[in-house]
Amino acid sequence: MDILTEISENLQKGKAKIVKELVGQAIEQGIPAGEILQKGLMSGMDVVGEKFKNNQVYVPEVLVAARAMNMGAALLKPLLSDGEGNSAGKVCIGTVKGDLHDIGKNLVKMMMEGKGLEVVDLGTDVSPETYVKTAKEQDCRIICCSALLTTTMPVMEEVVKLAEQEGIRDKVKIMIGGAPVTEDFCRKIGADKYTPDAASAADAAVEFCRLAG
Repeated sequence: MDILTEISENLQKGKAKIVKELVGQAIEQGIPAGEILQKGLMSGMDVVGEKFKNNQVYVPEVLVAARAMNMGAALLKPLLSDGEGNSAGKVCIGTVKGDLHDIGKNLVKMMMEGKGLEVVDLGTDVSPETYVKTAKEQDCRIICCSALLTTTMPVMEEVVKLAEQEGIRDKVKIMIGGAPVTEDFCRKIGADKYTPDAASAADAAVEFCRLAG
């Protein structure tokens, strides 16, 4: 088995220490950092993402895999050339105002980072103003809103309206998710995308960024 496959397989099992050691060995063998990132770490995280979508693994497995990915990626960061280290796009994410649930949001963030996106985490209880201000100031291509309470879902519509008022709606995609959120609700408020799980959210975000070029 080649070392990149070993990295991928150990990452899927969440063996962070082994992943870190293997990444170190791959660097010593002269394998380019970009290749280790893509074919070792990110390919492993892709498998975890797919399994999570299909309910073959659950939140704890995703968390340990993400930890292993981060440990390996930390060794590669200084070695990535400017082009290789470039993110696939920039996203700001948060749980909407009045809502303090963050497990789902954190999972989405990890999955997005696993796909090479740069993620600005706004935390929980985020006002529409904060989302829009961050998107403008940090040049984010996507705003991601999460809500776990039906009572906080209307805040998502406020984010869409404020983005329109501030003149960034044509530049920024708005993605929404969370247990009570539906495709119908997404259409009703004029958001761009609803995804039912973290892995789908990461895939959709990468696609949006790719289309935006």
